[in-house]
Amino acid sequence: MIHKIKALNDNGNGLSVRAIAKELSISRNTVKKYLRMNEEQIGLGLANRDRPKQLDRYFTYIKHLLETFPELSAVKVMRKLKQKYDNPDIAERTLRRYVAKVRQEVCVAQPRYYQPVLDMVPGQQCQVDPGELRNVMIGGQPQTVYFVVFVLSFSRLMHLSYSLKPINTSDFIRMHDAAFRYFGGQPEELVYDQTKLVVINEKYRELALNQRMAEYATRAGFSIRACEGYDPESKGKVEAGVKYVKHNALYGESFRDTDELTDYLNHWLDNVANVRIHGTTGQLPMALYDAQERAKMRPYFALKGNADQRMIRKADKTGLISYQSNKYSVPMVWQRQQVMIRPEEGELVILSPESGEEIARHKLNQGTGQILKNKHHYRDISIPVATLEQQVLDQLGDRYGTAICALLKAGAPKIYRDQLNGLLQVVKRLGVPNEQQLQRLCQRPHLTTTQMESLLEAMQVSQASTTNNTKVSTGALKRYHNLTQVGGQHALH
Repeated sequence: MIHKIKALNDNGNGLSVRAIAKELSISRNTVKKYLRMNEEQIGLGLANRDRPKQLDRYFTYIKHLLETFPELSAVKVMRKLKQKYDNPDIAERTLRRYVAKVRQEVCVAQPRYYQPVLDMVPGQQCQVDPGELRNVMIGGQPQTVYFVVFVLSFSRLMHLSYSLKPINTSDFIRMHDAAFRYFGGQPEELVYDQTKLVVINEKYRELALNQRMAEYATRAGFSIRACEGYDPESKGKVEAGVKYVKHNALYGESFRDTDELTDYLNHWLDNVANVRIHGTTGQLPMALYDAQERAKMRPYFALKGNADQRMIRKADKTGLISYQSNKYSVPMVWQRQQVMIRPEEGELVILSPESGEEIARHKLNQGTGQILKNKHHYRDISIPVATLEQQVLDQLGDRYGTAICALLKAGAPKIYRDQLNGLLQVVKRLGVPNEQQLQRLCQRPHLTTTQMESLLEAMQVSQASTTNNTKVSTGALKRYHNLTQVGGQHALH
């Protein structure tokens, strides 16, 4: 490089400093520095290149670390060097430069990091981010660690909880409880990305919140704020906490068991994350929290017993769930599906995990090994098909009853008994159809009980919508629109 610069300049008779810098893609200051050097200085400089550097003795180990864990930060490399070589006297700046050179040699790219911009009102806000890291060695086996990071926006005080299975709502609530206990209080609001653990869906910026999470927030006394969908920066951070946990805490580590992992993360929080000089505030998070934010936090009254008594169960193929060594039935539609359970004053309440609506209820059995079934959850095979057909004729009349039975049998012969049972339930709930409605049903080329139920509801919606001062639900109107369209033509006339 030095000789190229000297040759291009040709003692002032060649290219200018600006032209040389452009030609060699280097700075003008570098060109000027080398042009000022005489032959003796150039020789010494070349000789010094070959001098062993202070960190060369650690080259093999540093290279091994970066090849094994390509995204390992220089800070983490420093910590591992001190652990392995009994605190070598190395300047942080020197190590950063050396690690950068080794990265180039092993062709490793360093990811870009972002600094968060957060609300600066103490005790006001905590930002919450779930994350995960795969292939963490625990007990000699690679496992995925799922975790949630809680960061107070003012002080940057951090708490961390983890799980070795995907985090559900109960886990999420438990982690909130642990974070508030660690902080010794709770902020006014918590800010989330649109994780399904908090937001079920969004439409027109109207958020449908996870009912269980909303109930917990109400009981605990904090407000939920969700950033806009697909825009995590709208809440003032770019996953900085998750990245920090991944790269500084977990990446490149291995653990004998979960106990060691738990102890390690607790030690990391108290001795690394919360006592470092934060890049944005320029202060130690724990010190800043104690000095200015702790007094502004609201008291947290931990929930009695478990943070949330509701639990998740999966119904088997026979529609049974397990609870305390007994089995309880759920409606057929919930077979092989996840449900939520809640013990309540001697009863077991079974709920939809999405809406929180009750789908079944049983008296709790105090023994073990018992199966408690609600006969209404299963089809009744004790009544002959002929009896069911006669009940349909009694309700709908011989003419229309016979025609509709024929349609149901032709459409679903293997479940004809169930179709008849369902038809009788529909008539009981919606009432006996009038003659006009029966005519329209019989005109259809095929029919199932589900279709019949939906069509009758649609007809009722059509009639209600023409009546003044009658409120019709959006869901019903949508069903009406969908069901009156068959193959691009109106099914109802």
